[in-house]
Amino acid sequence: MKNQTSTDSNDNGEIICELVQNGVTDFNTDKLVALKESNFHIKRKALSRHDEEIIRIIGQHLKHLGFNKTVDCLIKESGCELENLSASKFCEYCLSGAWSKAENVLKELKPYLENEDSYVKMKFILLEQKFLEFLEDNCVLDALHCLRIEMSPLKFNVERVHELSSLLMCASVDDLFSQAKWEGKGLVTRQRLVEKLLAFLPPSVMLPLHRLETLIAQAFELQREKCLFHNSSTSIDIRETSIIVDHQCSRDSFPSETRQVLSDHCDEVLFLRFSNNGKYLATGSKDMKVIIWEVKSSGLEKLHVLNGHSYGISYLAWSPNDVYLIACGPEDCCEIWLWQVQTATLHRHISHSPDDSLTCCSWYSDSKRFVVGGIRGQFYQCDLDGNILESWDGVRVNCLHVINENTVLASDTHHRIKAYSFEDIVDKLILQESHAIMSFTASKDNSKVILNISNQGVNLWDVKCKMLVRRFRGVVYGSFIIHSCFGGANDDFIASGSEDNTVYIWHHTKETPILTLHGHTGTVNCVHWNPTNPGMLASASDDGTVRIWMPLKSKSLTDDSTS
Repeated sequence: MKNQTSTDSNDNGEIICELVQNGVTDFNTDKLVALKESNFHIKRKALSRHDEEIIRIIGQHLKHLGFNKTVDCLIKESGCELENLSASKFCEYCLSGAWSKAENVLKELKPYLENEDSYVKMKFILLEQKFLEFLEDNCVLDALHCLRIEMSPLKFNVERVHELSSLLMCASVDDLFSQAKWEGKGLVTRQRLVEKLLAFLPPSVMLPLHRLETLIAQAFELQREKCLFHNSSTSIDIRETSIIVDHQCSRDSFPSETRQVLSDHCDEVLFLRFSNNGKYLATGSKDMKVIIWEVKSSGLEKLHVLNGHSYGISYLAWSPNDVYLIACGPEDCCEIWLWQVQTATLHRHISHSPDDSLTCCSWYSDSKRFVVGGIRGQFYQCDLDGNILESWDGVRVNCLHVINENTVLASDTHHRIKAYSFEDIVDKLILQESHAIMSFTASKDNSKVILNISNQGVNLWDVKCKMLVRRFRGVVYGSFIIHSCFGGANDDFIASGSEDNTVYIWHHTKETPILTLHGHTGTVNCVHWNPTNPGMLASASDDGTVRIWMPLKSKSLTDDSTS
């Protein structure tokens, strides 16, 4: 009480000073109270639209939490109504199933709607819920009346009216739920009804449901997009995440530490690729060997050594089902080797002509066909027995990627990427570069490609828009063939080797690298991200080693919790 009296005295003192300054000397307690209330209303009117909306949003959230007295106090003190009274009653009646009252209040809300169509749609949605609940309660006559007398005259969505009429023949409640794809009357379906109906009302009348949570979720998503090291494949529940500070992942949660060095090859390691299920890693070297490694929590363990190649291995491609692996050699290689991985047996040794150059390949989604090509003009579509199903003549290919059953992307010696159809024997230009395209890699959704350009670096292109999106800086490229990759959660990152013995990593929105990984002592020829573990990256180098990179804080090689 003492504090309250002190506060009132201070307020009165301020008001008296204001009166004296304005030449008023005749005042009493009633005048002070009146002036105080007037002053309060003046302050209340000074609220901007922005402030009023914030108060309404806060009030809505407090009401949702059950702090009704606090909400009443907030409304009284601010003078802001959280929502239109009629709209509030409308929601209340819908949630309680008081359909007649809800229809009457809907008429009151009609002036706030954009047009007559909105009113008809709202009424139809409301009556549909009413009809279904009548059927669930076995009130067939009431349901029939609702359909014929109330819904049909609206002359809206006649097809849906016919669908609803067929529900009158349902033999049981379960049959009704199944045919109507409806969960039955109750809080869940009625809340869903309210959400549909509120979408027609302007925010000035009724705030969208859970507006504060929506704004926080949007802010968090923007922060996540701007977070350069966010690399988690799991969704984050913002209700369990602090919103006091901005979201920011630590660099320690990103693959930045050499966890393992594989040194079983006897020469330069030119290529590597994880299997599609992320459980295996295939590495190819100038020593003419392919090694299959199994990814375990304790580290990668050598599973198979595939021998018998006539050339060094410069390219590898897993079939989509991970049963087969194709190995290709360098420019003067006219052969490819098709391996059955689990048994480590050579399924087919394929060679058509000693003049062929077969240096790159890509699989179709059925794992029964693949395309293969090279810079001497060979471009074949083959089956698992190596039979040529279709071919293009005179296309000098240096990299391939199958987009779908009818489209293959191929880069050629004219610095282009074209889309080829073996079915229709047609091609179309996708992009043109000014320098040689040494290799390219497509994103998981095939919407973008990253190009390794001779003496230039790494370029990101949008395939659909046929537009250069970004040039990534920092990497050192000469004339060596280096293979880059998309990776991490949601393909948000691009990684590339470099002739300065370094692995470079960029966020797809930034031109400059966010991370450089050091450890190799020779050119890094190829990098690949584990497709199922965003925290695992592998790199192959001229120093004869393969390095496995992991986050500093990961507990094991199979731990993908990198958020």
